[in-house]
Amino acid sequence: MTAPEAGLGQPRAIVEAWHDALNSLDLERLVGLSTPDVEVGGPQGAGRGAQLLRDWAARAHIRLEPLRVFQRQDAVFVVEEAAEWTAPESREVTGRQVLASVFRLHDGRVSSVIRHADVASALHAAGLTDADQA
Repeated sequence: MTAPEAGLGQPRAIVEAWHDALNSLDLERLVGLSTPDVEVGGPQGAGRGAQLLRDWAARAHIRLEPLRVFQRQDAVFVVEEAAEWTAPESREVTGRQVLASVFRLHDGRVSSVIRHADVASALHAAGLTDADQA
């Protein structure tokens, strides 16, 4: 098992580093920031495991730029994100959307990331409200 990155003691820093790893396609770092049984979900369902995360990140061709963060305690975050998909060959942008993901952390790693269509549905799923904006 890969140890969490040094200096990432703050849960929000872990979520930010996770986004950086995804956006730079640093798959080993992305997996290292996640638990071995990480839950990954979105519009097409959910599954578990580091290999699923690695495979999804490699084929999704998505960038997720955090816009707003909602947080209560240090284990559950909702991140509103500007998503951008690109064609693998040309790197041409094929779609853009603002969406939100629910991140759950365990022992300093991302244990679950579930994508939602919008902030309202993500906040509801996480049991958070607009008042939890960090």
